[in-house]
Amino acid sequence: MSKNFFSTKLFKVILVIAVFGLLIFSNPYNLFNPVRSIFFGVTYPFQKSFYFLSYKINRFNDFVSSIGELKRDNEKLTRENQKLSAENAMLRDMKKENAVLREQLDLAPREELELRSALVTSQDAHGFGNWLTINKGTRDGIEKGMPVIVSDGILIGRIEEAHSGRSKVILITNPQSSVNAVVSDTDAKGIIRGEFGLGLILDMVLQTDIIQEGNEVVTSGIGENTPRGLLVGKIQEVRSSEDRLFQQAVITPLVKFSKLRVVFVVK
Repeated sequence: MSKNFFSTKLFKVILVIAVFGLLIFSNPYNLFNPVRSIFFGVTYPFQKSFYFLSYKINRFNDFVSSIGELKRDNEKLTRENQKLSAENAMLRDMKKENAVLREQLDLAPREELELRSALVTSQDAHGFGNWLTINKGTRDGIEKGMPVIVSDGILIGRIEEAHSGRSKVILITNPQSSVNAVVSDTDAKGIIRGEFGLGLILDMVLQTDIIQEGNEVVTSGIGENTPRGLLVGKIQEVRSSEDRLFQQAVITPLVKFSKLRVVFVVK
């Protein structure tokens, strides 16, 4: 069937046109200049339109490509801006933390006590004010039983667990906490106990001792590692114990345990 096609008139016409076209484009000895002029004159509008269309398509492709590049640049700038914002926030927090630490260091009784400063890293998740965690531990010389204070020598608790790089502090508001104390104004003695993370009770005060609202309560330094004279709080209310054998006093703490950031361990 292919042989029949090559013998048809259509094939011969196509062959003649192809040869003629080849001669026109090759233009040997410039014989076909008139024909070439006519041909290019006829096709020029089409060539112009095709070139204009190609130019527009290239411009559109460049535009689409530029949009993609702008989008990538914008995403990159957004990520860099977020990174800078996070770094600035961290720097501001560190600056504030350093300022608080310097302030607390200036107020801490460093001349009378050997102290190790520490930052609070976590607190009682249930909000009962029973414990907190600090970023210092045994490698910093911290040991179980050491008292923990804030500036101005205010007692907040003691080391319950000491690990390599962190320690757990049981707060004086913890029901398991007990501290020997004395009323500084009258020298009345008693034991301070935590009351379910809500407050402090001065218990076991003799009925013959005098205690009044507004009196300051400090550690007595008896029978424990806690030195004498650390401030605990002020008496808010005086009452009798349930068995009427002793006096009790409700103590108002002088610090907000939920807002602690810097503490000092008494070594």
